[in-house]
Amino acid sequence: MWVAVDAMSGDYGPECIVEGAVNASNEWGYKVVLVGREEDLVEILLKYEYDSNKIRVVHASEIIDMNDSPSVAVRAMEDSSIVQAVKLVAQKECVGIFSPGNTGATMAAALLHMGRINKVMRPPIAAPIPRENGSSMVLLDAGANVDCKPEYLVQFALMGEIYARDILGIEEPLVGLLSNGEEDKKGSYVSLKAFEKLKKVKNIKFIGNVEGRDLYGSGRKVDVVVCDGFIGNIVLKATEGLSKSIFNVLKNSIKESSLAQTGALLLKPTFTAVKKRLDYAEHGGALLLGVEGICMIGHGSSNAVAVKNAVRVISECAEHKMNQKIADRMAEVRL
Repeated sequence: MWVAVDAMSGDYGPECIVEGAVNASNEWGYKVVLVGREEDLVEILLKYEYDSNKIRVVHASEIIDMNDSPSVAVRAMEDSSIVQAVKLVAQKECVGIFSPGNTGATMAAALLHMGRINKVMRPPIAAPIPRENGSSMVLLDAGANVDCKPEYLVQFALMGEIYARDILGIEEPLVGLLSNGEEDKKGSYVSLKAFEKLKKVKNIKFIGNVEGRDLYGSGRKVDVVVCDGFIGNIVLKATEGLSKSIFNVLKNSIKESSLAQTGALLLKPTFTAVKKRLDYAEHGGALLLGVEGICMIGHGSSNAVAVKNAVRVISECAEHKMNQKIADRMAEVRL
């Protein structure tokens, strides 16, 4: 199973992407296709020792910038690293693609060339969110679909439940709708209709409405949180911003006191462990569920650790036959 990696996108350039791909291959034996400017990638690969049977390069001359219009760029720049990587999945040469580049372009290319799984109405972005106890829950949609119908939310719940079980390792995931209160009658028109539909779905542990405060606690309140992409993206960005702010406040407070600096040195291993627990790089990125093939969207600032874990998660999705399970679930649930 080969994984296609868009090696030219992201904030840090191809160096850290190549490093992450090589590490995934050397440490875990995964096979990676690096897509981008061949001359540049071959030169970077000379710095590493690796199995040439497990890493190869596919040339793509163009790069879609973060500021490019997704729909226009995907059609106008067919030789871009994003489009060529997606085509490798569409042609069944690779099981999945990872790109830390233009999110909209990655989604547009995946929908155009890979297509949707049969009966999937709208593919959502599934973003893992860490909890206090070190485990993770999944939030979807995290930004792919701003306006949703109730049926979309039901499908998000079904796909998220499969993701939580197969990739996060949760045996019986608890599914909840994100709302402004736990009461059954709280929420928007769309979420209220989705609530009624989810109550009727068999073989899923739907617990009803959940609130924003339920996302991060140590207790296993909920494992799959469902909402539209407008709300989900705000929650995701607010979570990232709050996490950074807390660490910045801690750092600034520590600098103000010599006693605090001494204590910080003693607590450094603890701070490192906490930072790792909250680091998005441990999950690689967020999956675009419901497309034919595995598609992972990375953070623009994805480092080598994120790339390495992205290759791992994509390979695990393929090994668990996650897309086939999604197809089977879509076929059996009538909306």
